[in-house]
Amino acid sequence: MDAIHSRRRVRRLLLPLSAGVCAIALVSGCSDSNTPSSEPDATASGSAQPGPASKATGDLQSQYQSAINNVLPSVVQIDASESLGSGVVYDTEGHIVTNAHVVGDEKTFKVTVATGERVLNASLVAAYPDQDLAVIKLDDVPDGLRPAKFGDSNKVAVGQIVLAMGSPLGLSSSVTQGIVSALGRTVSEGRSGGGTGATIANMVQTSAAINPGNSGGALVNLDSQVIGIPTLAASDPEMGDSAAPGIGFAIPASMVQTVADQIIENGKVTDSGRAALDITGRTVVNDEYRPAGVAIVSVQNGGAADEAGLRVGDIITKVGDSKVTTITSLAEALAGDEPGQKVTVTYTRGNAERTAEATLGEI
Repeated sequence: MDAIHSRRRVRRLLLPLSAGVCAIALVSGCSDSNTPSSEPDATASGSAQPGPASKATGDLQSQYQSAINNVLPSVVQIDASESLGSGVVYDTEGHIVTNAHVVGDEKTFKVTVATGERVLNASLVAAYPDQDLAVIKLDDVPDGLRPAKFGDSNKVAVGQIVLAMGSPLGLSSSVTQGIVSALGRTVSEGRSGGGTGATIANMVQTSAAINPGNSGGALVNLDSQVIGIPTLAASDPEMGDSAAPGIGFAIPASMVQTVADQIIENGKVTDSGRAALDITGRTVVNDEYRPAGVAIVSVQNGGAADEAGLRVGDIITKVGDSKVTTITSLAEALAGDEPGQKVTVTYTRGNAERTAEATLGEI
């Protein structure tokens, strides 16, 4: 399990409408015109010539502005009756991809495009809570609707500059910048407050500031490509569950496209690509009341666990080299595996520890 789970929890980036209006203080810096400047006056000796550093800064700024101009028109705000989130225009037919926890149980939505000219109506196509993704569709597609371009997840690298675009705290068309901090994170989302409880593998960790309302928006590289959908932010229990600055997570573009394409074509996800043991279970505790494994409550006939000889009452304590103490840790242990892959399951039956080789099924 990733080390981040021992210190941080994650929270959805959904903004409840009941949160009210956000008050913002704007502070501008200025200098007293009567205070002598320690800097040389560029106009005293003629026009200043840009050096290598200023030229490089200008080039980087141009890349920022180009990416913003290219992608921001494809990022929308989604009003789901009792909450606000963000979405990304997926195609010219009016499909918009977002998070499942943004749509919740709603079927119809109000969508505001980046220009903010008018509010559009949209309807749910389907949600896939296991990956916290959903697709909605505009009822009437406006002229000039611009789909975003999605990047290659295999080319995303740690240190890459990225921009987060969305509607944090209801402030539509907001942009923040940061870098890709890490790749391959496995993160579990809670169920409280409307969360899906999804355990998502291979997430992109970013330092770009993302806040409630950014859910479903866009994490963008400087080539104007969406490389992820911001979904979760870390919170620190030691700070009263307030946001842990600079630690956010986005679902990679490859998974977004895989899920969205299936929903658009079939109205549901038909091939999740997510491994499963084909059981239902519950967390059990030891004599010290600490989580100590997952007890099997039911086994799917002909499923992975059944074929491996596991049965109701067995307590799973490890999958491969990953220790299993809770339902969440079991999901995390399986998140990086694929259907059809063989894994060693360690379990106890009675007082005896045993192992079995299971060929994983699919969620």
